[in-house]
Amino acid sequence: MPDRQKAESRVGAQLRFWFTFEKPVGPLAYFTHGFVLALLKYAVDAALIGVFLGILWTPLDYLTTGASLASSKLAGAPTILLVILALWTLPFFWAGEALSVRRAIDAGLTPWVALLFFVPLLNYAFMLAMSVWPSSKPEPAGAPRPTGTPPREDRVAGIVSGLAIGLTMMAISVFGMHRYGIALFLGTPFLIGAVSAFLFNRHIVATPRQTTHVVLLSLLASAGALVFASAEGLMCIAMAFPLAFGIAILGAMVGRAIALRGGYPLSHAVFGVLLLPASAPLLDSAPARPLREVRSAVEIDAPVDVVWRRVIAFPALPEPTDLVFRSGISYPRSARIEGEGVGAVRYCEFSTGAFVEPITAWEPGKRLAFDVTASPPPLRELSPYGRVVAPHLDGFFLARRGEFRLIPLAGGRTRLEGSTWYELQLQPHVYWAVLSDRLVGRIHDRVLRHIQDVSVRDVQRDHVMPTRTPQ
Repeated sequence: MPDRQKAESRVGAQLRFWFTFEKPVGPLAYFTHGFVLALLKYAVDAALIGVFLGILWTPLDYLTTGASLASSKLAGAPTILLVILALWTLPFFWAGEALSVRRAIDAGLTPWVALLFFVPLLNYAFMLAMSVWPSSKPEPAGAPRPTGTPPREDRVAGIVSGLAIGLTMMAISVFGMHRYGIALFLGTPFLIGAVSAFLFNRHIVATPRQTTHVVLLSLLASAGALVFASAEGLMCIAMAFPLAFGIAILGAMVGRAIALRGGYPLSHAVFGVLLLPASAPLLDSAPARPLREVRSAVEIDAPVDVVWRRVIAFPALPEPTDLVFRSGISYPRSARIEGEGVGAVRYCEFSTGAFVEPITAWEPGKRLAFDVTASPPPLRELSPYGRVVAPHLDGFFLARRGEFRLIPLAGGRTRLEGSTWYELQLQPHVYWAVLSDRLVGRIHDRVLRHIQDVSVRDVQRDHVMPTRTPQ
């Protein structure tokens, strides 16, 4: 075999060892491979953070960061860095869990204890224990597991279990802890996928496609129950579902792998069911709330004095045709101001209410800045009940201040820049920050384009109107 093929074969074997559930993992292999993976991840993390932020990232920073990429030294990091770090972290999470499941089995423990790998702080103690826990005597191989379509009762058990987990964690996280965090958006779908897949495959081994179908139905049942109970609306469900489904599929792979091993009673899965709510305080411990800025700009064929008048206050905008706004996201309608100069109050009317904006900087033709002392809900939930007041609509997205900057350009034109600074109290921060940045940008675009249109019309009107002379 040529050297290149041998190298590719070794790489393939290494990847299979990290990312599949095939070979057993002893204590030495668990420690060695875990150390190599941790070293590789740290090296890339430190390099990326050094390039983007110019700071030193140390191994101790993982302890202070916990489950949130937006805490500690990463507070205020640009979205692109958080996205890169999150994507880079995913394969290491999966490799760590795959190694942990097989290490637990090799140690003679239930593979469900491998869920401790995801719990902050406890995961370090778990990995240390698995690195020294001796291998147990392997049990004799049993009869091959039958394959085919599992009975209907196993399908129902998988769906119902997922529904119960989803509703329980919603009650604990949102109504008990008042948080939309890691435990809800990552831990819950992962556990739904793992338990649903385990129950569905415990008697007859189903195909991955059949298992995915059951997990999908479990998530849809949980979402439907929340909408039916008027606890959530369709818009929030739609935004969270891509993340939840992706995480649930990862959980389903773990649950199916455990079921394929056979010999583990249903009672062992209870460990995972109880572990998630018990570890929720560690997963969602007081995350930082960095102030995020979204900046947009437009160039206008009008001088700064004309644009300035329309920045201060602008007439009503036409109703949007954009599907994003028509589906419930709050959108601007008009703006008016009471007073003049610093201390005046600007009111920006949105479809869900008014933003109250006391002026903090008044530089005619240059800059208008304001704080936000009151703000309406960020969206109006779609629901068969008409109006749903979900907890996440109050205090989880807060606009703090805004600013317009006018820059004169050649030919009597103006560059208009708009910025909004806001706080986001939803985890995982990187996922929701990407969505919220895009939505705030769409709102900026609607306002700036409207100011552009009315400013150009003002110039055209003043240009064609004849000048009156005194009689």
